[in-house]
Amino acid sequence: MNSPWVVIPTYNERENIQKMIPALFQQNIPNLSVLIVDDSSPDETGEVVKELQSRYPTLHLLTRPKKSGLGHAYVHGFNYAIERGADAIVQMDADFSHDPADVSPLLKALETKPADLVIGSRYISGIRVINWPLRRLILSATANMYAKIVTGIPFEDITGGFKAWRSEVLRSIDLPSIQADGYGFQIVTTYRTWKKKARITEVPIVFTERRAGQSKMSKQIVFEAMWLVWKLRLFG
Repeated sequence: MNSPWVVIPTYNERENIQKMIPALFQQNIPNLSVLIVDDSSPDETGEVVKELQSRYPTLHLLTRPKKSGLGHAYVHGFNYAIERGADAIVQMDADFSHDPADVSPLLKALETKPADLVIGSRYISGIRVINWPLRRLILSATANMYAKIVTGIPFEDITGGFKAWRSEVLRSIDLPSIQADGYGFQIVTTYRTWKKKARITEVPIVFTERRAGQSKMSKQIVFEAMWLVWKLRLFG
């Protein structure tokens, strides 16, 4: 891809982001731009990004006035990147649960498969999750299977957040209308892409529990996703 971007939402990820940004640029991906979408983190994550911008000219920072949810952060980030010429966008977490070394294989799969959406899958070729407590693994696997059964989406990991997109597909799925967060956002974007009959493929990744900071997952996000899949099933 000629203009690949990585979009990462952050909230209180200072310790992780100061390591993640150098790790991404060390992958030597041609023409790579990285966008951090920060919700005015109290730990000054945004200030760390500003300091690193002098070292990395294609590092961007989009600061939002308050914490407004993962889904909205991605929508703002995707639109920002598309407006600046991105032809491929990788979405990922800041906490190293998604390995920066997997960004290049996801981007390459867009071209070699070829595909419009490449899902970094935790559940293809076995369960590929490290350092999760059993309760969380069961919750994630069960939520994923439940969402697959209700929506009919024929892929192994539809709740994961490590994906590579062609920009034209993101333009086609009406991003501004998506109100969901967390699992729900991942399900809706994949569902809409699948209903468009776009080319979707999965590649195996290893998901590792975050290195530092606290998980943003909550019961509210899980319950939202449980309700949302029925809305998709009934109303599309």
